[in-house]
Amino acid sequence: MKDDKNKVTDKAGEIAKNIWLAGVGAYGKAVDEAQGRLEKAGVEPPKLFRDLVKAGAALEEEARDALVAGQSARSSVEDRINRVRDNFNLQRPARGEDLLALHEKIDRLANKVDALTTALAEQSTVKPARKKATRKKAAARKTATTRKKATTRKTAPSRSKATARTAPGRKTTRKT
Repeated sequence: MKDDKNKVTDKAGEIAKNIWLAGVGAYGKAVDEAQGRLEKAGVEPPKLFRDLVKAGAALEEEARDALVAGQSARSSVEDRINRVRDNFNLQRPARGEDLLALHEKIDRLANKVDALTTALAEQSTVKPARKKATRKKAAARKTATTRKKATTRKTAPSRSKATARTAPGRKTTRKT
């Protein structure tokens, strides 16, 4: 069993050593690449510097354009919001007193509407009663007039056509 333990331990040690060596190799490769780039930059510094300046100028111009576009969009949105506020009179927020005054006005208007509704209801109930009364009076007048005519026809002497057409108390110009 000791041999088995030694074999496992030797194998684990070998794996750990290989991991260590891989890390050292990666570090060495990174150092070599960095030195190569440093040497290359040292040989061509003016060209690299000019390229960086051009790239920076292009980025700055793009950033300014984006900033101007953002500001104009913001001012456009603010203008629209202000127009909407002007249209709806929302320049100042509603206060509790304003809301209370509005509620009072609504209550007064509701009371007036109720009073008008009641008045209309009363008028509609009164009108049919008047119509019935006038119909009865008209019927009574008609019967009285009919009775009068009937009695006058029986007792009055016969008249000629000319006198029948003239108004009572008026003299006729025709002779009969």
